[in-house]
Amino acid sequence: MGNPFTSFSFFFFFFFTAIWLTSASPSPSVTLTLIPANSNLSPFKSSPSPPSLDQINAHDKARLIYLDNLIAKTDVPVGSGRQFQQAGNYLVKANVGTPGQTLFMVMDTSNDAAWVPCSGCTGCSSPTLFTLEQSTTFKPLQCGAAQCRQVSNSYCTLSDCHFNMTYGDSSFEALLSVDSLTLASSTIPSYAFGCLKSVTGTSIPPQGLLGLGRGPLSLLSQAGTLYQKTFSYCLPNAKSMNFSGSLRLGPVGQPTRILYTPLLTNPRRPSLYYVNMTGIKVGRRTVNIPPNVLAFDPTTGAGTIFDSGTMVTRLVAPAYVAVRDEFRRRINQPVTSLGGFDTCYSTPIVPPTITFQFDGMNMTLPEENVLIHSTYGTTSCLAMAAAPVNVNSVVNVIATMQQQNHRVLYDIPNSRLGVSRELCT
Repeated sequence: MGNPFTSFSFFFFFFFTAIWLTSASPSPSVTLTLIPANSNLSPFKSSPSPPSLDQINAHDKARLIYLDNLIAKTDVPVGSGRQFQQAGNYLVKANVGTPGQTLFMVMDTSNDAAWVPCSGCTGCSSPTLFTLEQSTTFKPLQCGAAQCRQVSNSYCTLSDCHFNMTYGDSSFEALLSVDSLTLASSTIPSYAFGCLKSVTGTSIPPQGLLGLGRGPLSLLSQAGTLYQKTFSYCLPNAKSMNFSGSLRLGPVGQPTRILYTPLLTNPRRPSLYYVNMTGIKVGRRTVNIPPNVLAFDPTTGAGTIFDSGTMVTRLVAPAYVAVRDEFRRRINQPVTSLGGFDTCYSTPIVPPTITFQFDGMNMTLPEENVLIHSTYGTTSCLAMAAAPVNVNSVVNVIATMQQQNHRVLYDIPNSRLGVSRELCT
């Protein structure tokens, strides 16, 4: 099969990733197919040019600013970014309203509230909007509704509940509403979401966002027993123009041969999926990382999370430096930098494996999850980076490139997260 990461252009394929229905029969569990936006199967064939390494770096820095500020219940400061903020995202094909109107909504495991661009929206970038006037089941929520107290930054206009939010380099104002939401063969009849009325900036997902976080307004919470608060995904790598991964909602069909680590709850960032990372190995050597650097701390919000929106794993500086230095020592060749990556090589290398160690399980990364390769020449780089120096993130993020070709299972009822190798093609 060869190395699937022969070009940084694979990030382009993930600018938008569509999720399609694969099962039409009613079931408490549904499996949906992930399609990269610029593959031959994608409806988003006309996406812009692939992002540069600098743009990828800026995307992840902005994402970490967003994650860092989830610690607060106030407005999140706007981070740097442009339209390439959509890099690394995955879309779910959803039908909203009655009759259903199809939208491709970004799947975000670190966000709770859903929102869609609605008719009359000022600043929405998508030509496809949810026409609320055509839905017989659409209803705005009033200020006394429980959901109005659950969403951040809510306020009242007359008797209707609104809320503000920032996301990437954008901010928006939305009317909190309820309507029918259908994913594959399953329907949630009264789903609370934000109906976007005005948007500033360029990084709001064009056709909306569906939160798969852990809060009361997330898909898992609002679905009740439908999916039993269980889901998994397998993210593919971009080795061809015709490939797919999968999102599986519900307990049926989940892997049985899989190792788990406990999910941790952090009240400082309650929506995020925290796990306890105990160490990192480069090859067979566990690198020297001070225990407090990896420690889970519910007081500060520190720890390690799995995230569906960050592209390249980010480690707090002391952890990254320890991994990077051991990686360099093992390669023992001259090092260059490129596009924000500081450990690159101009000649072909055979990298050591990197293993993330968690309570109860290890996640060993093969070469395809460790190296990324430049579009031109033979330069390859360690596909990890330090958290931005201007962000007090205190969060290590296991990102999508390192998750690719793994089945990642979120089992909320049993408070655990599982990872197993799987060819997601």
